[in-house]
Amino acid sequence: MAFISFSSFGQSNTPTQGSNFWRNVRFGGGLGLSFGNNIFSATVAPSAIYDFNPQFAAGISLNYTYFKDDDFFKSTIVGGSFIGLYSPLREIQLSTEFEYMNVNRDFDDPIFEDDNYWQPAVFFGVGYTTNNVTIGVRYNVLHDDDKSIYADALVPFVRVFF
Repeated sequence: MAFISFSSFGQSNTPTQGSNFWRNVRFGGGLGLSFGNNIFSATVAPSAIYDFNPQFAAGISLNYTYFKDDDFFKSTIVGGSFIGLYSPLREIQLSTEFEYMNVNRDFDDPIFEDDNYWQPAVFFGVGYTTNNVTIGVRYNVLHDDDKSIYADALVPFVRVFF
């Protein structure tokens, strides 16, 4: 199975008068692509982050994922998340994220019942930052083997800030 994931955040250059708000907002998001052995998955996740100061930032993200297993089912996942970032050192990034996704699964075999449910996730993460790239891992404390959209509670990530 192959997996490609990319997240980017770029500095906004929106001019403002009398306010520094837009100077502290970064836009970006993530793209994901996974395929192999009759499986296909694609994700689009735009984001916006606000830098309160060099150490603290917070933001929101939307998410749309399409997943298809040719032998079993297809699924659409739609939702969003709130993220908080803290950098105690320039090289270290700690994160916390609340994610809430609506999962719609349509099974090919009538033995299985189609389902639609909301799946929460709470992540705590740590990453190493160099220049504008952060590489790390986050842990979902609410991971559910049967319902989670992630295969494991530990999820690696790459964040790129422009």
